[in-house]
Amino acid sequence: MYLNIEFEMKYKSIEICAGAGGQAIGLEQAGFEHLALIEIEPLACQTLKKNRPNWNVIEGDIKKFSSTKYNGIDLLAGGVPCPPFSIAGKQLGQLDERDLFPEALRLVKESIPKAIMLENVRGILDKKFYLYRKLILNELYKLGYQCDWRLVNACDYGVSQLRPRAILVAMKKEYFTYFSWPIKNEISPLTVGELLYDEMRSLGWENVENWKRQANGIAPTLVGGSKKHGGADLGPTRARAAWANLGVNGMGLAEYPPINGYKSMPKLTIKMTALIQGFPKDWIFVGKKTPAYRQIGNAFPPPVAKAIGCSIINAFNEYEKETIKRSRLKSQIT
Repeated sequence: MYLNIEFEMKYKSIEICAGAGGQAIGLEQAGFEHLALIEIEPLACQTLKKNRPNWNVIEGDIKKFSSTKYNGIDLLAGGVPCPPFSIAGKQLGQLDERDLFPEALRLVKESIPKAIMLENVRGILDKKFYLYRKLILNELYKLGYQCDWRLVNACDYGVSQLRPRAILVAMKKEYFTYFSWPIKNEISPLTVGELLYDEMRSLGWENVENWKRQANGIAPTLVGGSKKHGGADLGPTRARAAWANLGVNGMGLAEYPPINGYKSMPKLTIKMTALIQGFPKDWIFVGKKTPAYRQIGNAFPPPVAKAIGCSIINAFNEYEKETIKRSRLKSQIT
C-alpha cells in the first residue's frame, strides 16, 4: 500500500563552533531550523547576525554552554576545531587543549539529540587516531547511537574545490536504519574559471577569456589558517603551486578584481574565495581582509552540509512513514 504523506514540519537543530555559517546555511537549505548557534569568535558571530538577524547566535565558549534546555532536539551539528588533527600541525589529537570532542560528547549527553553531525579535517581518520575515534564511537554507542565516520570530498557535491573532510554522522538506532550517505553529483563542479568568470571580468579586465581557459580545473583546498600564523594567502608552497597552474597568484588576496591593463596573474578577492567555498553570492563577511578570509577558509562548504542534512532529514521522514504505516496496519488488524 502506497502512503502519500507530506511532512511539512521543520526539524530543529543547534550548532556548536558555528563559524561564519557554512554548515548553518547548508542545514537551513536542507530544512533545519536553528534554535541556537554557538561561536566563540566575535567577528564570526557578527557575520552570522549580519546575514541572519533572526538566528539565535550565542557568542561564547562551548565549554560554558549547556544544551539541557534542548533535550530531544532533532540535530546537534558542528565543526569542532581541526588543528589537533591537521597534518599541517603537530597532530596532538586529544592531548591538544583545542580538542573539543569531549565537549561535543558532553552536549550530546545533555540534550540526547536524534542525530549528530560533526565535521573535521581528514587527519582525524589517520591510523594514529584509531583508538581515539573508537573511544568517541563507544561513548555514542553507550548512549544508543549508531554511527558512521566517512571521508567526504566537497567536489562530489558541486563545490569547485577538493576539500576532503571527515564527517561523523550518528543517529538513534531507529533513525539510523533509514540513513544513507548522499549520492555524489553526476555533473562535475564548475571549473575555477567558469565559477569566477563574472567576478574576474567585472571591472573590464581584457585578459579574462585567456585566464578562464587556463583556470580549467577545480581549486585546491582553501586554508583558513590560525590567528598565530600566516595572513590572507591561499596556503603553503604546494597549494600556491596548484593555484599558479590555474592562473591564480596565491601569495595573498586582492581588494578588487583585475582592471584593464593588468598583466600579472590575478589574486582572488574575498568574494571569490567565498564562491569557491560554496557560499551564496550575497553572504557578507564582517572584518578586514585577513580575518574575513579566515572565516571563509575554515568554513564547512554549504552544499556539502545541505547534502548530508537532506540525508538526515530523509531518514527522519522514512522512519515517520514506516511508523504511520505500521500504526495503520495495526489498527486494521484490531
